[in-house]
Amino acid sequence: MPRQSDARTLSSLRHALHALRCFSQDEPELGITEIARKLGLSKSTVHRIMATLAEEGFVHRDEETHRYRLGLSVLSLGGIIMSNLEICREGQHLLEEFVHRFDETVHLAVLEDFCTVYVSKLECKHPVQIATHVGRRNPLYCTSSGKVILAYQDASMIEEVICRGLQPFTPNTISDPNRLRTVLTQIREAGYATSVGELRPGVNSVAAPVRDYTRRVIGAVTAVGPAARFTDEKMKSLAKTLISISKEISNRLGYYERPRSRDMFHASHSIGRPT
Repeated sequence: MPRQSDARTLSSLRHALHALRCFSQDEPELGITEIARKLGLSKSTVHRIMATLAEEGFVHRDEETHRYRLGLSVLSLGGIIMSNLEICREGQHLLEEFVHRFDETVHLAVLEDFCTVYVSKLECKHPVQIATHVGRRNPLYCTSSGKVILAYQDASMIEEVICRGLQPFTPNTISDPNRLRTVLTQIREAGYATSVGELRPGVNSVAAPVRDYTRRVIGAVTAVGPAARFTDEKMKSLAKTLISISKEISNRLGYYERPRSRDMFHASHSIGRPT
């Protein structure tokens, strides 16, 4: 049985971690009252937590506004993660080539829990761009990266996503379980996924799956842009290149694509035949 002091320490640590996760791209600065409301804790408790985090450099307190933002210690840890994330190392120059060729923003996304998370982003130079950022978490069922990852997961995980609820973010969001199952089957057949204003109106995307050495789909390469540029025809065209990029990254992660059974049949029956 853990001692009471150990339990308190673990509880404080959990609260501190949850406090860090209160910050986002949309809310980069927060006050004690806001954090306390988000965590359901007293302001005195949150004040102690934030003071400790500030001492260690994980948050910074503005002396004029008394509001907090994430500190450089978080950036340092994030840099270590990114530099050691193999999918980023293997995909970086391929993403650069994509942006140079198409002048469209491209991301690498990975599966985390029941979300897809952007771990790399290369911006295009178009004057009209979409506000996305590294670290952004999106649902699996209404983004191209999420759907292409989900399509290749076990049936039990697909059903768990459905059980958690298919919240409609826009009129285009797939909120019907049977419709989602059908779309995931179509994605497996096509080898890529698209999202047409399913998470945000006027924002479209297309993605292809990335596999690791165990053959599991662990991530996706995805291009995102405004619907005016990302027409159906444009996304089909981009999909061909994204599939090629995703296969190259997968190969570098140790994935080996086995020959199709028909190809193997012909190969086995051609051995020893005269040419």
